[in-house]
Amino acid sequence: MNVDPASFARTALSVNLNKVALVRNTRHLGIPSVTRAATLCLQAGAHGITVHPRPDERHIRAHDVHELAALMKDWPDREFNIEGNPFHNLMGFVRAVRPHQVTFVPDSEGQFTSDHGWRFPADAERLRPLIAEAQALGARVSLFMDAEADAMAAARAVGADRVELYTEPYAAAWATPQCDAQLQRFRAAAQAALDAGLGVNAGHDLNRDNLTAFLATVPGVSEVSIGHALIGDALEMGYAATVGAYLGCIDAAFTRA
Repeated sequence: MNVDPASFARTALSVNLNKVALVRNTRHLGIPSVTRAATLCLQAGAHGITVHPRPDERHIRAHDVHELAALMKDWPDREFNIEGNPFHNLMGFVRAVRPHQVTFVPDSEGQFTSDHGWRFPADAERLRPLIAEAQALGARVSLFMDAEADAMAAARAVGADRVELYTEPYAAAWATPQCDAQLQRFRAAAQAALDAGLGVNAGHDLNRDNLTAFLATVPGVSEVSIGHALIGDALEMGYAATVGAYLGCIDAAFTRA
């Protein structure tokens, strides 16, 4: 089933579980459980689950992807999003489990965290056949992109269904004099994406402080993927309360006067 978060009344929340796996991997006891975390987040109202299985398996491992794919069959109205570099290990997972969405991210193999988007026209011809293959397998394809309005038409031309705007520059500017300029930059990029016929996702360092302002300003965001801050909050508040708090942040963006 190809779930479309556009069917949700407001921006969908996908919970990235990488950090749960990172803690688990420090011991050999299988705790905390990634699938249990997914279940609790879904029960609390999260619209989807995201994982980024890197080649070194420093957090999400191959068995996690397969176990989560099996779990998500019990949640047919929710979305499973797998992200990663399609030139490393990502496509094997796409072929095996056929997620609802794949997010192509231009990480190097040992990269600490995602920190830039795809470049056009440099990456276009490499990406085109893999985008087409993922779509043929039933997945929506989102490209991880910097907030550059001029690049959005090129992302659409290569075949992408959506872009995921890399939001770390906005998060880094939060509560500084540069914040409004960053918001307007993201607003322009999102509008350019929408004008090109792309859906808009967003993610990286979004949190309970900065999420509402982002969604209230940036148009047409179908989905946010949040991991580090959400899992950090869950250590203090629990999964259910934390997911509820992030859903509240989303609601607040849509109820502002």
